[in-house]
Parts: sequence; C-alpha cells; structure tokens
Amino acid sequence: MSDNKNDAPNDSVDSVDSVYDVVVIGAGAAGMNAALVLARACRRVAVVDSGEPRNAPAAHMQGFLSRDGMPPSALLAVGRAEVAAYGVEVIEGRVEDIAPGYFVHLAGGPVLRARRVVVATGLRDELPEIPGVRERWGRDLLHCPYCHGYEVRNQPIGVLGTHPGAVEHALLLRQWSADVVFFPHTLDLSGDERQRLAAREIRIAEGVIKQLVVADDRLSGVELSQGQVVPRSAVFVFPRMVPHDALLTGLGCERDENGWVITDRTGRTSEFGVWAVGNVADSRAQVVTAAGMGSAAAIAINHDLVQEEVERAAEDRRTADAS
Repeated sequence: MSDNKNDAPNDSVDSVDSVYDVVVIGAGAAGMNAALVLARACRRVAVVDSGEPRNAPAAHMQGFLSRDGMPPSALLAVGRAEVAAYGVEVIEGRVEDIAPGYFVHLAGGPVLRARRVVVATGLRDELPEIPGVRERWGRDLLHCPYCHGYEVRNQPIGVLGTHPGAVEHALLLRQWSADVVFFPHTLDLSGDERQRLAAREIRIAEGVIKQLVVADDRLSGVELSQGQVVPRSAVFVFPRMVPHDALLTGLGCERDENGWVITDRTGRTSEFGVWAVGNVADSRAQVVTAAGMGSAAAIAINHDLVQEEVERAAEDRRTADAS
C-alpha cells in the first residue's frame, strides 16, 4: 500500500467547517462500528450518511449473535445512540467529493477535514427486469440463503437463472428445501450444469420467465412465457452487485481484475489514509461481517494515527533540542 501522504493546498483550509481525526462515510454496520471503536480510542469522529441502507427492504436480519431477528432499522438506531454517547457527530447528508487532504465535501453543506477517511458506502443490487421482481425484493424474492434460507426452509423454492452464478445458488439452496426448481430463463445451461442440478434433485423449468405471480400480497408462483405457472412460495435471485465506490476511485484507489477496490485485511486501500469496509469492499459481507470489518479498520487507523503523532512529537523534540 502507498506511504505517500496526500496533502491539500493551504488555501483549502479556509473553507473547512470542522476538523476530525476520522470521517466515516456511511452509517451501516461497518461504518458505525468503526466510529464506535475510534470514539472509544478518544478520537474525534464524524459519520456522514445519506440514509439509504442496502438492507432497508428486509424486515429482519439473521445470523448476528444477540441480534438475530432484529429489524435492520432498529440496529442502526441503537448504533446511532451508542456512538452519540461517545461524542460521535452523525451528519445527515451525501458526500460529493473527497479532495486530497482529506477535505470531505458534502452536497450543499459543509466541508469536513479529516486526518483519515473510512468509506463504508456499500453497494447496490441490480435486479433483472422481470415484472414483480422489484416489488417483491426483500420480502419473498430473496438473495442470501444464509440470511433468509431458514425462514423459507421446506417450502417450494424457485431460483431465477438471471446470473452466471445462479446454478451454484440453486445447488446451495437445496440445503434448505427438498423442493427447488431452477428457472434457466435466458441462461444457456451446460450439460455439466444440468447433471449437477439433477444430482441434487433440482427440477429445471424450461422457458423464459414472464413474471412473478402474486396473490393476496404474497408470492404464489413464477409464470413462464408459454403461460405455465410453477407454484412457488419463495424465489431467490442472484443480483448484479455494484459497489458505491466513486469516492474511492476518485481518490485513485487501485482496483482488482473484477473492478473492486483492493484492500488489506484491515480495509486499508492503496491510497494513504483511506480505508474501505463493508460491502463497498466485499460483496459477500453480511451485517455481522461488516461490523467486524469496521472494528478492524478502526484499530488499524488508531495505530496509524498514534505512529504519526509519535513521529511528529519526536521531530518537534529534535527541533527544540537543536535550537
């Protein structure tokens, strides 16, 4: 990772409203846990959030010890109260740009100066353009088996073949139900894929999907273009996941061959002073994972700041001794 400090021109300082040790962008589990740990290290921290969490459509979150079944909104509310008790400033707004320095520009609002920056802006799920998909998203049109599989266990499950990873998705979901139907849609299945699905006793419903069928505000089936309706009570889809990484790429953070920003185990990017945590850096991170990523980043950042402060104090001492 780069060691070059990113200093801003002096005239930028005149427009700064507040100066912080760390500015965290994004108030999900990753960003808020980073803020919590940093505040407990007696750092001055601000969190900027636009109020658009990825898991907003979900009624509950699962797999988080002591928080299993808790609504995502409730977790965020508790998190805000916890960080506020340590003096963290939570600012409602959208970050337009991070200038070298680091000067965090909010849309129509203040400019915040930070010694370090944590980007926890998440990702967006691009859903297939099939009628009913967007309306049922997060309800009975689902993505993560580990998040929602238990709640629909032993039910008739469908898997939409709208992504190259859909076959693996179906093979995994067979763990939760003996009645899984795979809908290839426009996906061209190989002979090997068909054999693997058959080996797991997953039925293939040939044909292009026309729409999801809903009755009494509940999913009841998947309709194919030829008119056949395959009854299903839950359907899984593998969305295309696109990270909200414009702030990171704007700073010049390096990306891997798949286009995701490269980080080390603590979330440190290739740019000095910039960390990326949560889904913006790892599409597979669940809420509990993202919280852990935030904690790891916070500890690394505090050590980084301490090292900088020690070096500065030592330099000041040498200057004083010399004079």
